[in-house]
Amino acid sequence: MAQIIASPYFGEISAAPSIHFWSVIKMRKFTIATLIVFSTFTSPVFSADENNTVPGLTAAGAALGMHGIDPVAFVNINNRITGTAKYTGVHNNVAYYFASKENLEMFKKSPQSYVPQNGGFCTFGVSVGKKFDGNPRFAAIEEGKLYLFLNEAIFKEFQKDRKGTIKKAASNWKKIKHVAATKL
Repeated sequence: MAQIIASPYFGEISAAPSIHFWSVIKMRKFTIATLIVFSTFTSPVFSADENNTVPGLTAAGAALGMHGIDPVAFVNINNRITGTAKYTGVHNNVAYYFASKENLEMFKKSPQSYVPQNGGFCTFGVSVGKKFDGNPRFAAIEEGKLYLFLNEAIFKEFQKDRKGTIKKAASNWKKIKHVAATKL
């Protein structure tokens, strides 16, 4: 009589392999291989660090942008107000928190008017071909567009040549947008 073995992956199986056992093994291998191939070719378009977000997901199922700062309040009144998950808007697979329903509604009408340039990465970093964190504590609004910077020292460097930095960043962003930050 064959011994029965309990396996967490295959249920109860006989120690003397049967045809059923081998068909289960082949099916498991096929399923795993299929999942690997499927996930490789169907990963989201934004998987290569196209947007600067905090780790993890919000309740909306997207990563949080701008460190939770309300982009509408920032652009409209130049105030760094922390938003709340109660008012969450998602644009290009990035969640943004807003301080009020009114700000959320304005964002929904024209998200491009409020999202930070260069995917929310540090504009100075992008101008030199890198993707550094864009911190809303160090930001500028130029011609109605929001630009974020890594820290105070980098923001001061930006101040020396604002238009030149923005122009270089716009050119470089086209080249590095789809490249993972770790590859730059």
